[in-house]
Amino acid sequence: MGTVTTSDGTAIFYKDWGPRDGQPLVFHHGWPLSADDWDAQMLFFLQHGYRVIAHDRRGHGRSDQTAGGHEMDTYAADVAALTDALDLRDAVHIGHSTGGGEVTRYVARAKPGRVAKAVLVSAVPPVMVKSDSNPGGTPIEVFDGFRAQLAANRAQLYVEIASGPFYGFNRPGAEASQGLIDNWWRQGMTGAANAHYECIKAFSETDFTEDLKKIEVPVLVMHGTDDQIVPYDDSAPLTVKLLENGTLKTYEGYPHGMLSVYPDELNAAILEWLNS
Repeated sequence: MGTVTTSDGTAIFYKDWGPRDGQPLVFHHGWPLSADDWDAQMLFFLQHGYRVIAHDRRGHGRSDQTAGGHEMDTYAADVAALTDALDLRDAVHIGHSTGGGEVTRYVARAKPGRVAKAVLVSAVPPVMVKSDSNPGGTPIEVFDGFRAQLAANRAQLYVEIASGPFYGFNRPGAEASQGLIDNWWRQGMTGAANAHYECIKAFSETDFTEDLKKIEVPVLVMHGTDDQIVPYDDSAPLTVKLLENGTLKTYEGYPHGMLSVYPDELNAAILEWLNS
């Protein structure tokens, strides 16, 4: 574990496990979480000989709680600072939800030789918010509601998201995991309220269309059809159409947080694709 200092003086916390000569896998977490959300994946791939790295986005987890920079350009620049500091070559960048947007923006701009592949899981691209050009998107009022609830009672909002739509625990017959709910809440409350508030705009309104078109490396896109946070029809299928070399894997009935609910299946699928 350590920190990297970016050009604006922000300390970005990261974990770096495994052999230094192993292929690097870099994990990018969702809102409002931290690198800890990748524990199941990092342990799995560590046991398969990979070097596994995960960072806390600025304003999240153990990274500095900054006054600004809570938008995708800065998030991607922070990732570039990390990959430069660690001199990562031929890395695979794996992003969940907001982290998938961060991966998309970073990979589209990465220096030659830095990135070998990318994986987008339940990711926000191409763009979430509803507009004339994205009629199937989520209305802005939904995101305004998140902002209002966060400002009024962030702790309660995080309980409701984790115990409900994030993992699909609000579906009939679902068996809720109190550990997952508590860990989601813990990660969220470790971060900064201002960063989480501003990040809602970053993940919902950023248009990644041109980024996706620029990406030349192979990209695996994984998404569940019962994603209540990033609806399937307005995300994964549209993303794959924009990619030069994209592969879509659809999971019937799986929720937004499927990496945590079904880690064995998802980890194995990513490993198989990496070895293909």
